[in-house]
Amino acid sequence: MTAAPPLIEAPTDAKPPRTQSRDSRRAQVIEATIQSLADRGFSRTTVTDVAARAGISHGLVLFHFQSKENLLAETLDFIAEEYRINWQTALAAAGDTPEAQILALIKADFAPAICTPARLSAWCAFWGENQSRPLYQARCGANDALYNNTMVDICAAMNALHGYTHDPERTARLIRIMIEGLWLDLMTLEQPYSVAEAYETVMTGTRALFPRHFGAGETIA
Repeated sequence: MTAAPPLIEAPTDAKPPRTQSRDSRRAQVIEATIQSLADRGFSRTTVTDVAARAGISHGLVLFHFQSKENLLAETLDFIAEEYRINWQTALAAAGDTPEAQILALIKADFAPAICTPARLSAWCAFWGENQSRPLYQARCGANDALYNNTMVDICAAMNALHGYTHDPERTARLIRIMIEGLWLDLMTLEQPYSVAEAYETVMTGTRALFPRHFGAGETIA
């Protein structure tokens, strides 16, 4: 998988649109696609709508992405790679103890760059429609397996190091389901609670699983 293009702000008067670099233009279109997916869903997102949001022509979007199908596939690649880099970077900085690694992975899913209304809605658009499921499985299956296996290994290490006896696969699945369920709440409730409350809800469940290693002092900051 190719590296994700850099996120950029919308173009300003300081740089005329026609002079933007190819990577900057593609990043601009991908961000517009994420917003369109959030607002309109997978099936109702169109090249015309994306072009309007990006402030460029329909033809220029097709010049960079060739088709709506390819645009959606590359947008999924982008947010999947962004997500993978985010959690792997957090894990690498967490240290060697499994409790610190679990905490780092949970916090990574509520990081400001990842847990935004537009990105959560875009993920749901790819998850939620039968039309998009084959695309999601083809582009994200390996990344999902890597994350899941990593969490299972960490939960197994909690057992080995600290004497817990939970089934590692079920424990890892439970943590993942808590996070994904809270993502859905943040995106779909008419009056959603805060990201900090969502994080604290996951931590409530995590403390129940590992009561000797997760106190009430951890915050999302």
